[in-house]
Amino acid sequence: MFDDIPTVTLPSGKSVPALGIGTWNMGDSKNEMPKEIAAIRKAIELGMTVVDTAEMYADGRSEEVVGEAIKTLRDDVFLVSKVYPHNASAQGTIEACERSLKRLGTDCLNLYLLHWRGSYPLKETVSAFEKLRDDGKIKDWGVSNFDTDDMEELFSVENGSNCAANQVLYNLSRRGPEYDLLPWCQSHGVPLMAYSPIEQGRILSNHELIRIAKAYQATPAQVALAFLLERDGVMPIPKSSNAERVTENRGAPELEITDEDWAALDAAFPPPVKKTALAML
Repeated sequence: MFDDIPTVTLPSGKSVPALGIGTWNMGDSKNEMPKEIAAIRKAIELGMTVVDTAEMYADGRSEEVVGEAIKTLRDDVFLVSKVYPHNASAQGTIEACERSLKRLGTDCLNLYLLHWRGSYPLKETVSAFEKLRDDGKIKDWGVSNFDTDDMEELFSVENGSNCAANQVLYNLSRRGPEYDLLPWCQSHGVPLMAYSPIEQGRILSNHELIRIAKAYQATPAQVALAFLLERDGVMPIPKSSNAERVTENRGAPELEITDEDWAALDAAFPPPVKKTALAML
């Protein structure tokens, strides 16, 4: 039905699909849980096996939704979760991970991220991540919402260069990472996970994006995702609780956009010409 999804290679050498599914705002309503579970399972069925969640999302209920969705599919899933900054002390990180593992119904995370920078020294959090990895509780660790200077500081601490990914806000309307963060991550072999890759739907009414999508018999969301997939080491993780929308997202790698249309998108969504602070949602 679909071509293979392009892959991104982690520093460990492991290859994972460059297109996954996010779960921010899942778990907020019990009535929505069957749809959310079905959407996650559809993503896995279609090869979008990177499933991203966090202890913050719905106070852990998102992890419970994911746990239910992957109950019989765990071996097929590249499972990602995140620790709150205020939990990211040496002992707090380990305890938070244990709670996440319990909610997710698994004994190991594929990737565990520091959700954003907090008050605990990076060396303390990194030390906890390394212990979790040594103990087999996680396969890899990384960060989220880290700008270039944060990444440089991270790499200066002991074992900081073991960072396997950085998850940031990145989409057509939020191209700031292209100025220096994305090149930095590419040169250091750190994949960039792009959350809210369609800006939670807000960019989909752009007239030029709609025009280009129509030219390829595609949807604006598919083109927006194809824009990110075109970049080396970038992994968009669109959230959807709708299995049909998940299937639509899966079609993004099929698009072959011409240089002329990429240029038209650049005109509609200009790339950065100077450094800007990393945006967050």
